[in-house]
Amino acid sequence: IKCRTKGGMIVDVFGIEAFLPGSQIDVKPIRDYDIFVGKTMEFKVVKINQEFKNVVVSHKALIEAELEQQKREIIAKLEKGQVLEGTVKNITSYGVFIDLGGVDGLIHITDLSWGRVNHPQEVVELDQKLNVVILDFDDEKKRIALGLKQLQPHPWDALDPELKVGDHVKGRVVVMTDYGAFVEVAAGVEGLIHVSEMSYSQHLRSAQDFLKVGDEVEAVILTLDRADRKMSLGLKQLKKDPWEDIEVRYPVGSRHTARVRNFTNFGVFVEIEEGVDGLIHISDLSWTKKVKHPSEFTQIGADIEVQVLEIDKESRRLSLGHKQLEDNPWDAFEDVFAVGSIHEGTIVEMVEKGAVVALPHGVEGFATPKHLVKEDGTTAKKGETLEFKVIEFNKDSKRIILSHSRIHEDAAKAARGEATRKAKRPAAKREEQPKLTTPVEKTTLGDIEALAALKEKLSAGK
Repeated sequence: IKCRTKGGMIVDVFGIEAFLPGSQIDVKPIRDYDIFVGKTMEFKVVKINQEFKNVVVSHKALIEAELEQQKREIIAKLEKGQVLEGTVKNITSYGVFIDLGGVDGLIHITDLSWGRVNHPQEVVELDQKLNVVILDFDDEKKRIALGLKQLQPHPWDALDPELKVGDHVKGRVVVMTDYGAFVEVAAGVEGLIHVSEMSYSQHLRSAQDFLKVGDEVEAVILTLDRADRKMSLGLKQLKKDPWEDIEVRYPVGSRHTARVRNFTNFGVFVEIEEGVDGLIHISDLSWTKKVKHPSEFTQIGADIEVQVLEIDKESRRLSLGHKQLEDNPWDAFEDVFAVGSIHEGTIVEMVEKGAVVALPHGVEGFATPKHLVKEDGTTAKKGETLEFKVIEFNKDSKRIILSHSRIHEDAAKAARGEATRKAKRPAAKREEQPKLTTPVEKTTLGDIEALAALKEKLSAGK
């Protein structure tokens, strides 16, 4: 063999340069061609091209016949469970091909080690000699499945027999999923930390929020099944349960800062600390503003001040309020918006049953369609600012009913009453004159003699 060339080697045969393809050097794949340069080997002429004066030779062809005979002898003796010595021929991402002496077998990546293997190169290397066990083969024995880990005792059998539920173990995270992390606590022995056991928080989160592959962790054994070789672990158990002394740390009436986690139509879910959640009902967000959806009032991720209203230790949930941080302004509004009082308001929304009116002090009132009629007969529209009279005030339900039309209706009614009174006053005077003159006339003309007689009686009596 003289030298290397593209795709193979150049061979000197009696002064003639012949081509030796790389695939025809040996039955095994060649990784280092340079070691063959200068070697003297036997070759079989497999092709001659007279026109191009080209000769192709092969060394592989000479040994294939011999190998074929060896292969038949090996295959005839194959049995499941048989242990053979082989040489690592090729390494792929899914397994290792082993040369058993002319016959190839495959060790799948899962049969290399009892522990998790990311790539077979972590376990074996090319040309390495090792013992393997035959796991299976097809009827024609063309596909042979081999195992390496089966020659070693299962790690679960070697696990400390004193290990029990409640013990602390240390390990390395080997696999991450959305629902949890697999931790190798010993070679080939893994336990699952479910995401629900990573934190006391009840918010749905991914396991990747807490751990990553390669992390060294300490955990508590929650379940241990040696028969099924399963173990579940917990992280949060290493910390104190925040609900143990919840009444002491978050008593009713205490005030705190919470983080908005989620919305529903009826309120806001917040987290005061990891594992301590609470609900602010939509009615407890504001004294004055009518909140239709919590997103109108705050946003997810924002901080919000809260007051503890109620503790439900069994359900691990706090009832919280935001408006309770301030005094109830409706106590003062009872005087400000007394029935009959008139205030300037702006129509901010039109609904089927009437209009929402923005009043001073951030309060909203409501006016039905018949109370939106203006003096000229038209109906008030959204955006108009008018005067409204309070016709109903309910502090408990925080309801103020307003009327614009009542203002000009009452004014018109008062004007009509005044006109009526003015019209009636002269007529009354005319009717009273006879009543005043008649007694005078009767006294001067009919009663003088009677009065004189009464005077005489009185004098006689004296």
